[in-house]
Amino acid sequence: MVGLKELVRLCKKQDRKAQEKLYRDYSEKLFVLCLKYSGNYEQAKDLLQDSFIKIFQNIEQFAGKGSFEGWMTRIVINTAIKKSKKNGIFLSITGDISEENEENLDDALLSLDFLIKIIQELPEAYRMVFNLYVMENYSHKEIAQMLGISEGTSKSNLARARIKLRERVRQYNRANSLKSI
Repeated sequence: MVGLKELVRLCKKQDRKAQEKLYRDYSEKLFVLCLKYSGNYEQAKDLLQDSFIKIFQNIEQFAGKGSFEGWMTRIVINTAIKKSKKNGIFLSITGDISEENEENLDDALLSLDFLIKIIQELPEAYRMVFNLYVMENYSHKEIAQMLGISEGTSKSNLARARIKLRERVRQYNRANSLKSI
């Protein structure tokens, strides 16, 4: 059994079997991340493939400091950001978004598949900001710098994403409460 350090060392030497093992060991976990940043399953598969190409092309840059999984995660996120920027989806949005009062939503009743599905349904700009802010814990200032948008646009996209997600959860809860009657 080859340890992670040895696996990375072999991948740096372009060892195809080591690359294949690395892919097998991490593709499932990174695919879940790709699903969060993609609009659908096919886009997530493309993002995963592009990310692994970059991982193998840049593996020499991993110096062994910090988490290798964290380093790969960063590549997936950066690849998703570059794709979004290429598509030009970050438009400046002006005007106030008044957030509705938070509603107590019973998250325990929502499946992970449903949550991923409704996040994927978000417009790309909203999905990107939502994931970076909520899932990855970046600040609006950091998101604005990464995406080349203003902090206000980041905040607006997050607010709009939350409104859309909240509405989808309400629809889901209403549909399920009607089924139980």
